[in-house]
Amino acid sequence: MDSDTEYIAGMDQISRSGEGKRYHLITFGCQMNEHDSEIMAGILENIGFEAVADLSEADLIVINTCAVRKKPEEKVGGLLGKLKPLKEQKRDLVIAVGGCMTQQAELAQYIKQRFSHVNLIFGTHSLTHFPQLLEEAIIKGGTVVDLEENQDLREGLPIRRTDRYKAWLPIIYGCNNFCSYCVVPYVRGRERSRPLEDIVNEAHSLAREGYLELTLLGQNVNSYGQDRPETYDFADLLLELDKVDGISRIRFMTSHPKDLSPRLIETVARGGKICEHFHLPVQSGSNRILEVMNRRYTREHYLDLIRDIKLQIPGVAVTSDIIVGFPGETEYDYLDTMQLLEAARFDNAFTFIYSPRRGTKAAEMTDHEPRAQKERRLQKLSEIQQRISLDLNRELVDLVVEVLVEGRSKSNPVMLSGRTRTNKLVHFPSTLELTGRLVPVKICEARTWNLIGEEAG
Repeated sequence: MDSDTEYIAGMDQISRSGEGKRYHLITFGCQMNEHDSEIMAGILENIGFEAVADLSEADLIVINTCAVRKKPEEKVGGLLGKLKPLKEQKRDLVIAVGGCMTQQAELAQYIKQRFSHVNLIFGTHSLTHFPQLLEEAIIKGGTVVDLEENQDLREGLPIRRTDRYKAWLPIIYGCNNFCSYCVVPYVRGRERSRPLEDIVNEAHSLAREGYLELTLLGQNVNSYGQDRPETYDFADLLLELDKVDGISRIRFMTSHPKDLSPRLIETVARGGKICEHFHLPVQSGSNRILEVMNRRYTREHYLDLIRDIKLQIPGVAVTSDIIVGFPGETEYDYLDTMQLLEAARFDNAFTFIYSPRRGTKAAEMTDHEPRAQKERRLQKLSEIQQRISLDLNRELVDLVVEVLVEGRSKSNPVMLSGRTRTNKLVHFPSTLELTGRLVPVKICEARTWNLIGEEAG
């Protein structure tokens, strides 16, 4: 039974079991997690549940977890502790915990034992039968645990999108890279590319619904198609999506440097709708550390990619991820990373202190560096990146850029906020009528993390 058929069969049994009930959904982690939460919301509303903003008013609380770093796991533990008094007040309240953290059997068992007020624990592959699991948790009592290993592509599931003009569009699930520090292949499974035709059809459907911007999702979008019998690749997919009428922008994340081909760079350069932005995690500037990380490229190859991207795509923005304090990192390794940061000149880089993940090879490595040393290194990298980000943003002052207006600024109610094609955040004064429109904006002021502008005549 495929995932779509399985879901429909489940719906026949569950019917409108959530009628008159309200749910509150909390999401930790990456864009793929956000998309999974949109599917959960779609499923819940399909069986009668209604979303509610106030957690205390919910009949069902769903927590979608992340396992990439320790901090999100700690937040989940703290949240579950805070929910216990609410559960004691509302005996019929159902609490469900799912996602990457709970796909790990050891952590699922820990949650079951430590937080007995949780009714349902489910993994990343359980969405196709989420309604049945929920019904079982409500009827059975105790804690229902489901760590399904089935890795179907989940076509045809209902979805409640959180944005009216921008949509997530997954193209490949899972990961085959097994970087030594990363738990994703263990919780998301092996790579499974969606058929090109299905992705293009969904893009046409989103265009008809009025969506202007699509973000193609995958742990490594550059390996799209490598697991399929057909001969198409990620560049072919981008070329097909670039033809979809009604869509104005196409983004993608995340790209692995080892699979970034010259043809893909050329495709982005030639595409009319493909945004001039690469998120290309480097993780370290040290060849020795890159090898231990199992990244399968060198700093020289990475910098060659950056050079080619910037030569072929004028005005492109490149962002990255960097890990500080990886086991065995020396001061020389760290200096290599600092030098790469200066050479690459990222528009932004997300820097993190290494976080051991259960079951990964890196978690077994000896780590002698004190925490204070890692924090010092992180702070220095952040200072360098902030300087570079501000320098690059200053180059945009007096230029006119296209902004997709997202709505009122969260920090200043008299300003609107939106993003450029290069994914830079822009604030400018105007009226809410511009929300959801592509607006030319002249940049008047550059800041480290955003730009200030005014409507261009």
